[in-house]
Formats: sequence, structure tokens, C-alpha cells
Amino acid sequence: MQDVRDALYIGHRSDGTLTRRPMSPHLQVYRFRLSMFLSIANRAAGVAAALGAGLGVCWLNAAAKGPDSFRKVQKVTRHPLGRAALAGWTLALVYHVVAGLRHLAWDAGYRFEKKQINRDGPVAVGVTLGATLVLLATILGVAACRSSKRAS
Repeated sequence: MQDVRDALYIGHRSDGTLTRRPMSPHLQVYRFRLSMFLSIANRAAGVAAALGAGLGVCWLNAAAKGPDSFRKVQKVTRHPLGRAALAGWTLALVYHVVAGLRHLAWDAGYRFEKKQINRDGPVAVGVTLGATLVLLATILGVAACRSSKRAS
């Protein structure tokens, strides 16, 4: 049986003669790794962050229009689904920043060995989750303090 990594195809040289050229390996050759998942997640987080930024613009627009518009938007953001969307947006933003910093370090020539990349992946996930939790706890804490001041 032929090794799938030795896949070749017949191509033409510029003088018209036939030649065997290597094909790119198919996806079945690769073993799925955390770094592959993180790369795909970085792209998805960028898309989610951009969509969330659009919602942020809508929120600012409602704030600029007046109290009635702002009250309607506040109803959405206070709903559990609205809060879940805001938490997801925060997670996407934080992960996109962390992954961007990783890429910046790689572009500068740091931590680009395969072992370092594999070790840094779980660290990036941990930093993302920790920073997101701290950020959300801070935002919810400030909101709770403001609500208690208004009530008293």
C-alpha cells in the first residue's frame, strides 16, 4: 500500500514535458492538536468580537437617543440571554487579545518552538478564563453597588 504522505500528481513543466509533483497532504494526515483548535478559536473570537462591537454601537446609539431608547436596550441587557451574550462577547474579546499577544510574540521571534507553542496553549486558555472572570466580576460588582446606592 502506498503511503498517503507520498501522494504525487502528474504535472507539466514550462517546456511541456510531464513531471511528478508532490501534493499537499490531506487532513487525515494531521493529528488534531490544541494549537489547531486555538487558531480556529482565535478566528471565531475575532468574528464574535466584531459582532459584539456592533451591538455595543447600538447600545451607544440608544444612549444618545434618549431615556426611552436606552430603557429598551437596558431591558435586553438585563435579560439572562442578554447577559449571556455580553459574557460571551467579553470572553471573545479577551481571548482575541490574548491570542493576538501570542501572535505578536511569535512575530517578534519569541516562543515559536513547537514545544513552547504546545506549552503556551493551555496557559493562554487559563489567562483568558481568569481575566474574563475577573472582568465580569468587576462589572457585576460595580453594577450591584450602583443599584444598591439608587435603592437607598
